[in-house]
Amino acid sequence: HMTVHHGQQQLRCHHCGSQRPANRRCPDCNSDSLHFMGAGTERVEDSLAARFPNIRVLRIDRDSTRRKGSLDNMLAEIQLGAPVILVGTQMLAKGHHFPNVTLVGMLDADYGLFSSDFRASERMGQLLLQVAGRAGRAERPGEVLIQTHQPDNPLLHFLLRHDYPSFAQTLLKERAEAQLPPYTHLALLRAESPQAEAAMQFLQQAKQQAALIQPGLLAFGPLPAPMERRAGRFRAQLLFQHHQRGELQQWLASLMPQLENMKSARKVRWSIDVDPMEMY
Repeated sequence: HMTVHHGQQQLRCHHCGSQRPANRRCPDCNSDSLHFMGAGTERVEDSLAARFPNIRVLRIDRDSTRRKGSLDNMLAEIQLGAPVILVGTQMLAKGHHFPNVTLVGMLDADYGLFSSDFRASERMGQLLLQVAGRAGRAERPGEVLIQTHQPDNPLLHFLLRHDYPSFAQTLLKERAEAQLPPYTHLALLRAESPQAEAAMQFLQQAKQQAALIQPGLLAFGPLPAPMERRAGRFRAQLLFQHHQRGELQQWLASLMPQLENMKSARKVRWSIDVDPMEMY
C-alpha cells in the first residue's frame, strides 16, 4: 500500500510511514516502461496547473500541510480573494469557510457507491453534502459537479435533490436485506503477528471457543485483513454478528478470559472492536 509522491519521487506508506525511492524501472524485468497510474491530488494539481497556467492552484492535503503553519498560510492566501483553484482531500471540505467559492467538483464519487465497506455510501453522501456546503455560501450562488460513471444511480439523484431522508431510507432498506447494522450488531476480533500463520491460528481457535460459549452466534472468517500486512506484521480478522446487542456484550465478556488464556494469544497482538467503523 505505497502511494506515489511525485514531488519527492518517493513511494510512501500512509499507514506505517515507511518510504523508498519511486523506481522508474520494473524490479523484476528491469524494463523502463513503468508508468504510474491513478489520479491523486498531486496529479490533479499538475493537470489543473497545465490547463489554467494563469491561476494559482493550491493543494491542501496531509502532505502539503505537514509543516507547521503551512495550512494557516494557505488559508490566509485564500482569504485574500484572488482567483485560486483549491485541490484537496476530505480535510478541505470540513470545518473551513470559503465565502468566495462558487464551484466545487467531487472526483470519483463511484468509490462511495461501490466499495467493500458497507458504510461507504453513507460516508459519500455526508461528504457530498459537506462539499455542497462549501459552494455558494454568503450571497453568491454556487454549483457542484460530480464525476461518476453511474449518472442514473438513485442515491446520487436523492443527494442532488437534497433529499437526504430518501437517501437514508434506501440505504437502510439495503442493510435490512443484508442483515447489516443497525439491524444486527458486530464485533471484530483482530490479530497481527510477524508470522501469518500465528494470527490465523489464534483466530481459528478463538472461533472454536466462541462456538462452545454461544452456538447460535454467527462468525465470519478468519480471513486476512483487507490490508494484509502493515509495518512488517501480518493481519487477520474474525467477524462476529448477533441480532441482540445485550447478548453480544454478555458473550464477549465470557469470551475475553478464554482468549487471554489461550497459548496462541501469546504469539499475537489482538483486540476486539465492538461496532467497528473500519474493517481493515
